[in-house]
Amino acid sequence: MSYLKVSGTQFVDGAGAPVVLLGAGLGGWMMMENFISGFPGCEFHIREALAEAIGVEKASLFFEKFLDNFFAEADAKFFKSLSLNCVRIAVNYHHFEDDMNPRVLKIDAFKQLDRVVTLCAAEEIYTIIDLHSTPGGQSGGWHADAGTHFGNFWKHKDFQDRFVWLWTQIAEHYKDNIWVAGYNLMNEPADPHPHHTGLISIYDRTYAAIHDIDPNHILFLDGNTFATDFTKFPEDSATRWGSNVAFAIHDYSTFGFPNSPEAYEGTNDQKDKMKASYARKRKWMDERVLCVWNGEWGPVYGREVYDGEQTEDINRRRYMVLKDQLEIYRKDSLSWSIWLYKDIGFQGMVYVSQDTPYMKHFREFLLKKHRLAVDAWGADDKYVKPIYEPLINLIKEEVAEPNQKLYPPIWSLENRVARISRTILVAEFLVKEWAELLIGKSDKELVDFAESFAFEKCKKREELNSILKLNALEM
Repeated sequence: MSYLKVSGTQFVDGAGAPVVLLGAGLGGWMMMENFISGFPGCEFHIREALAEAIGVEKASLFFEKFLDNFFAEADAKFFKSLSLNCVRIAVNYHHFEDDMNPRVLKIDAFKQLDRVVTLCAAEEIYTIIDLHSTPGGQSGGWHADAGTHFGNFWKHKDFQDRFVWLWTQIAEHYKDNIWVAGYNLMNEPADPHPHHTGLISIYDRTYAAIHDIDPNHILFLDGNTFATDFTKFPEDSATRWGSNVAFAIHDYSTFGFPNSPEAYEGTNDQKDKMKASYARKRKWMDERVLCVWNGEWGPVYGREVYDGEQTEDINRRRYMVLKDQLEIYRKDSLSWSIWLYKDIGFQGMVYVSQDTPYMKHFREFLLKKHRLAVDAWGADDKYVKPIYEPLINLIKEEVAEPNQKLYPPIWSLENRVARISRTILVAEFLVKEWAELLIGKSDKELVDFAESFAFEKCKKREELNSILKLNALEM
């Protein structure tokens, strides 16, 4: 057994045999996200609010037990049973250093990550370490855990210095671990510079720093603008960062989300649109014969508690999207990591049961959060759309059309208004309400809430898992 490597356009094992990495993202664990576990805003919001509401000791108990239960031995064994072979582990930089004590590694920085890497290795599952949030935030997404719609990482050198430092710590820690397939340096960067100069520079610096310590692990490099754009990458990319590099796209299809332009029926025209979007994202690599990895993809699903009688029809269409995307990938022998392994019922392969203490306790709050559409991911704004339309119309009327187009270009005017007004502003006003729901709870009750995320308390999305397993067996 030796390190996994990149050879041309594919991954190979130590004997040079091709390896197709098929897996899922372990999001919402060491990088908590609002739609995954049900809180509003960003992870740092709820960690601060809960400590204030119930005290540091009790809040620490809840979060530690949450981490312990979200992914354990039973999860690794189930994952292996689906014939999947790779887990992309999303991590938040806050687990490794404190903003008020930068460049000082926390004592227990690798405790949880080591535990899951070891569990996966025991099942012969590779792991990819994905730095999902950076100091200052690499994008304006909630998943950058920065609480703003600007990626301030690109504006301050100190944030970038800390990023490079952190990767040297991770590389030093895992340099001898052959079950770590590699390092996904930055999730969904959004460098606003016209020629992506900030992103290229940070990739240059981080590659050099890691390579001095660990020349063996694969580097997974996301394209700019949320892993969709490589057009400004340098022409010498095939050698600039060494040959052991995979270029990461994120291939979400709009047909798999509530805002789909039309109901998906799997028509030839719809399939062609899906193929064209995928081909556009990987075109730059294909023209240069480089290795492509799909780091995130996959539809979201209907839920009876929100979608009622429409749930079955929604999911029928979403599984059609899933199957048609897999067919595209299978023809290219593409390695991929579907988003998402576990959540509270929107996208995960397994999801927390409605009968658990956590879901029962937060039921009314989750209904309110859904009604107010304060999560950006897959939001259904039908209840609040009329409230925000006047603001959108005002901008359209008062701002010249060319000036309505801001970075990132994949955010429409409507989407930008929603992100700033709903998913940042309104979400902030709900943070204390979420935390206050845990006031007065005993240690046992807090542990019960955290244990709701354990595999044994979850339900399996059977059709999704069956489709993924069958596809893996056919590869």
